[in-house]
Formats: sequence, structure tokens, C-alpha cells
Amino acid sequence: MRKYFYIFKTELMTNLNYVFNILVGFIGYLIHILIFFYLWNYMYNDSSQIINGYSKFQMVWYVIITEILWITLGGRGFCRKVNEDVKSGNITYNLNKPYSYIGYLFSSKLGEISLKLVFYFIGGLLLGILFLHKLPSLTLIQVVLIIISSLLATCINIFLIMFIGLFAFFVEDTNPFYWVYSKIILIFGTLFPIEYFPKVLRPLLNFSPIYVVSYGPAKMFVNFNYLEFCKIILAQIIYIVITYLLCLLVYKKGVKRLNVNGG
Repeated sequence: MRKYFYIFKTELMTNLNYVFNILVGFIGYLIHILIFFYLWNYMYNDSSQIINGYSKFQMVWYVIITEILWITLGGRGFCRKVNEDVKSGNITYNLNKPYSYIGYLFSSKLGEISLKLVFYFIGGLLLGILFLHKLPSLTLIQVVLIIISSLLATCINIFLIMFIGLFAFFVEDTNPFYWVYSKIILIFGTLFPIEYFPKVLRPLLNFSPIYVVSYGPAKMFVNFNYLEFCKIILAQIIYIVITYLLCLLVYKKGVKRLNVNGG
């Protein structure tokens, strides 16, 4: 475990040298939030109007949180890195290392985005207060629980994108798979809550990654409920175990294929 913490710390310290890049990236996030703030301003006649169970106040905060969780991840670059590691053969250098390639990728990515997550959360909260003039009513323990859920959501997202990237063992290019995944998360989880979709789709969405990587933490931020929180946390724990095992399975099968082919 110590070696993975060292990888995490090394990546975190490295990214401290690129704070300016984080600031530049935040400008793109700011533009996204401005667009959706004015969109929901147009959609809602007044602040008391409720659409599909959400007020304008809740919808803007929902998008602020889901955009933070998605933008800070840098999923496209991460998927491309895993894809290139496999295609270029760089992955073979990790086969005899005293750590798991899956653990290395996870620790490295978590260290890379930790500083960005903190910065974006602080910046996102300030933006929300600027636009909406107040925060959702939350107790300290509720804030801590939401942070835990957000971290679990980020971990699941890392494993899911890693899983897509590792398919480079079997297909020429994994970018189309990532494109499909990112658009599903964007439309069904980031821009709109599950309640905005037809009732026939909601049970499916509640069992999908959307529920655990974006909808869950954001829903708790705008309308915290302890029973719903327990359901979200349980689903997130199950998803972390499943996605990790899927990554391990694809990786082992891919390495075995490399060995058989003399790669």
C-alpha cells in the first residue's frame, strides 16, 4: 500500500508545478456554468417554479457539482494514455515491476486530479454563491458524507475509463468507446438529473454508472436524504469492486494474449 501512496504523492507534487494549467482549465469550466446558468434562467419563470422535482436553485447547483466531477477527471487524456501504453508496448515495462499496473494507473490518476478537484470544488462553490447568493442547507456531517460520495464517484470513473482503455488489448482504437461513454454520462447524468427522463428509463439509469458517478453526489448536494445516501454509497461500493475486478480481468487476459503472441 505504501508504494501506491508514494505514486499518488509523487503525481500530486508534480502537479503542484502546473497550477497555472488548472487555472486556465477553470476558465472552460466557468464558461460551461455560465451557459447553463442562463439556460436554466430562461427555462424557469421564477425561483419558486418546480420542474420534475427541481427548482432553478437546485438545477444550477446540480450542474455545478456534476461538471466538477466530470471535467476534473480529464477522461479523454487518461483513456488515450492507457490505449497508447498498450499499443506502444510501454505496458510491458510494468509487468515485472513490484506493483500492479492497475494500482499504478489508479494511484497516478488520483494524484494527478486531487489538486484540481479541491480547486474546482472551491471555485465552483464560489461561483454558485455568486450566481445564486446562497448554498444549499447542509449540516457539517452531510457535507462530509457528500465529499466521501464524490471521492467514490471519482474512483469509479477512473476504473471505468481504465477499463475502456485496456480494451486496446483487443481492438485497434478505444476512443470510440470512450466517446460513447462520455456522451452517455454527459446527457443522462451531468446536464440533467435522472428525474428529467421518462419513467420507463429511470430504473435502468438507477442501475447504470450514471447513478454512482454523477447523479448520486449531486442529488445529495441539492436535496440530502439519509436513506437515499445509504443507497448511493452501497451502490458505489458495489461498483468499485465490480469495476476493479473488470479492469483486472481485462488486464490479465490482455497480458496473457501478449505472452502467447510473444509480445
